[in-house]
Amino acid sequence: MTIIPVTIIPGSSMPDVLVVIGVGGMGEAIARRIGTAKTVLLADFDETLLERTSSALRGDGFAVETRSVDVSSRASVIDLARTAVSIGRVVQVAHTAGLSPVQASKDAVLAVDLVGVAHTIDEFGAVIASGGAGLVIASNAGQQAADRLPADLQQALADTPTDELLSLPFLAALPDAGAAYSVAKRSNQLRMHAASTAWGRRGARINTISPGVISTPMGQAELGGPHGEIMRAMISASGTGRIGTPTDIAAAAAFLLGPDASFITGTDLLVDGGVTAAVRSGALALPRA
Repeated sequence: MTIIPVTIIPGSSMPDVLVVIGVGGMGEAIARRIGTAKTVLLADFDETLLERTSSALRGDGFAVETRSVDVSSRASVIDLARTAVSIGRVVQVAHTAGLSPVQASKDAVLAVDLVGVAHTIDEFGAVIASGGAGLVIASNAGQQAADRLPADLQQALADTPTDELLSLPFLAALPDAGAAYSVAKRSNQLRMHAASTAWGRRGARINTISPGVISTPMGQAELGGPHGEIMRAMISASGTGRIGTPTDIAAAAAFLLGPDASFITGTDLLVDGGVTAAVRSGALALPRA
């Protein structure tokens, strides 16, 4: 973690800042849901998407700043945190950036979904304002991995310094991007748990949301991929029986990032329509990795 000094000029009025990292379907929905009366700092690796989303939000009256970011790079995330602090009080951080198994190789998934999230937790934990809150989009795949991963490997995912994460020996043995995705998402949950006390010392909170199948471009790509049949079976067996929407995620994010959740930190909230409940109750059997 890099300590980033904040200089406050007496008598100055600093705006509240919402940082949204990853501006796809979920990120844009979160910005729209809770970005009113704040400066919204949007960050993404895809500069075309970043420009399109920022233009749409500005057109609807939001105050928006943008920054290109590569979450796999600590230096890039530090630069983003410095930018956020230069704008105002960093009161809310939502990390939605990620790669799915149909989009990227195993190594890329680990670099972005595993290490990238750890960078955000570390660096924004150094700048989050008192009373503020952070949120990471994990996945119900991480909850399912929790039922399979040995305790010692989960401990390593929680405790290993971020810069050493990719050196964990068991990661090299993961068979494919799908397995890497599940492990990375479990790591998101575990590192959030571990970071909640450090964030708490700043008077701030941090949680994760674990979505199921959500109708974003990434979700639709997965439905069209090699595991699409399994995903459709998951939806059918779930308690809600439907695919999720970015609005579903934004509603949960608004709660966890807002004042009504002031006593909630270090928690993973499943927003998967009941898929994980169906698996754990035996109503749905998933293939073993």
